[in-house]
Parts: sequence; structure tokens; C-alpha cells
Amino acid sequence: MTTFNVARAAMAVLIGAALTGAAHAEIKNYEFRLIQPTVKTGADRIVTVRLVDKTSGNAVPDAVVFASRLDMAPDGMQEMATKVTPMPGTEPGTYRFKATFGMAGRWQLSLGAKVQGETGTVDNKLVVTAEQ
Repeated sequence: MTTFNVARAAMAVLIGAALTGAAHAEIKNYEFRLIQPTVKTGADRIVTVRLVDKTSGNAVPDAVVFASRLDMAPDGMQEMATKVTPMPGTEPGTYRFKATFGMAGRWQLSLGAKVQGETGTVDNKLVVTAEQ
């Protein structure tokens, strides 16, 4: 094989690797965003989030949310936690959760999810403010 052919083969490998890598985003390029940052205190309140690919701004449907926790960590009360129940989304890329906000203040919604075709976990902590 001549030096020219080796260089061409190496270039083809590099181009192929670059094109393959462009097909998938890195897991750090995904994040959950609150649709509504405030809720009223009380039982059975709905919190809706959208999973977004930050590089394109597009919503990401069909992620598997496997971890959710809601507590008052932002106000220094991590032990003040409440049950979070997943609900069906209303549009692709949105994820809804039902919870009881027992008192006014800042609540932290911690989410963990897997995105189809990606390795790693999307982990986000979002602050929801409960008002009287």
C-alpha cells in the first residue's frame, strides 16, 4: 500500500467516525425544563416538564423516567418529601407528575431518565415554587 493510499484510508476512517458521532448527542446535551415554575399548594397538583435536546431545542419523546423525588431541599428541608406519581404526557416530549404540595415554598423535583439510543442518564433538579 502506498503512502497516498494509507493517507486516504486514514482519512476515510476519520470521516466515518465523525459522521457516526454526529448521529448521537451526548447525554449532557439533554435537560428537563419546567413548563410552569409555580403551583398552588394542595393535593393532586400537576407538574409538567419537557425533555429538550439543548443542541437543537427539540423536545425528546419516549424517554424512560425511572427516578423522581420531590422535596423541600431548596428551603433547607430535604426531609420534607412527598410522593410523586407519573402521569401521561399531553404532547410528545412532555412528562407530567402528580404530587401533594403540603406547604408554600420552594420544592426540588429531581428526575433521572434514559433517552432512547443514548448511553448515560439525564439527571436534573428543578425548583418548583408552591404558592398559597
